[in-house]
Amino acid sequence: MLIREKIKLGEFFCAPGIPDMISAIMAKKIGFDAVYASGYWMGASAYGLPDAGIITLTQMIDRVSTLVEVVGEAAVIADADTGFGGLLNVRETVRSYEKAGAQIIQLEDQEFPKKCGHLRGKRLEDVDTMAAKIRVAREAVQNENTLIAARTDCHQSEGMSGVMARLESYISAGADIVFPEALRTEEEMHKVCSSFDVPVMANMADGGLTPILDADTLSDLGFAFAIFPGTAALAGAAAVENVLNRLKTTGTSSHRDIELFDFAEFCQLIGFDDIEVFEEKWLRSADDRASS
Repeated sequence: MLIREKIKLGEFFCAPGIPDMISAIMAKKIGFDAVYASGYWMGASAYGLPDAGIITLTQMIDRVSTLVEVVGEAAVIADADTGFGGLLNVRETVRSYEKAGAQIIQLEDQEFPKKCGHLRGKRLEDVDTMAAKIRVAREAVQNENTLIAARTDCHQSEGMSGVMARLESYISAGADIVFPEALRTEEEMHKVCSSFDVPVMANMADGGLTPILDADTLSDLGFAFAIFPGTAALAGAAAVENVLNRLKTTGTSSHRDIELFDFAEFCQLIGFDDIEVFEEKWLRSADDRASS
């Protein structure tokens, strides 16, 4: 689906963060219209590393392109951090993400190396530098359906006045969507959403600084859509910790109070039915020829 059209129609949606391809398969099964490729959670899942500017453009493109392929028709919103460097890096980042299939490419105004937006110690680029990155990003886009989202992490250091001023500048530079990170109250959320004509995205980061709200409330506040970047990863981590603790203490995976996904269904979801059809067509016919 084209995320541009969904936003244009005013259809609010939730996009779960996808840390790995098992989660991607589950999101596809459930039928989400859009998913979110989080730098934090993809880096943690694939490499066991923190979101501190360590993951490279090449590594993220590998994850994003694989996610696009696995989720099929769902649109992918992709976290491109700071653009992985200066203006030339931003151009290459946007070209690479777009080629990988991302429909929304998110850039943020932290200095490199960046940090998770809900942690302390973030360093911001000046407004003009970030605005230049957005202009470069817009010029790098080849497909009219690719959107650029501009995130500001300035709330902690510059307050709401800084958030509003920076977002205004980023919109003037060509941002299609704005992303005010780490807002603290519904009043702040409403202020941002009611002040700009471009779509505003909400970040429902479990355990973060922003209160977690439901879809109806977020839509009423004026958001176009919301990402839930850590929900699947944190739920998965809790489930894995629980079952591994039980395995270590009891020596078995068989417990009535621990739910395991059905193995036969997972084999079907991941594509083993297609493998069987292929083998039936090609391997058995080869065996028949060999025996004749």
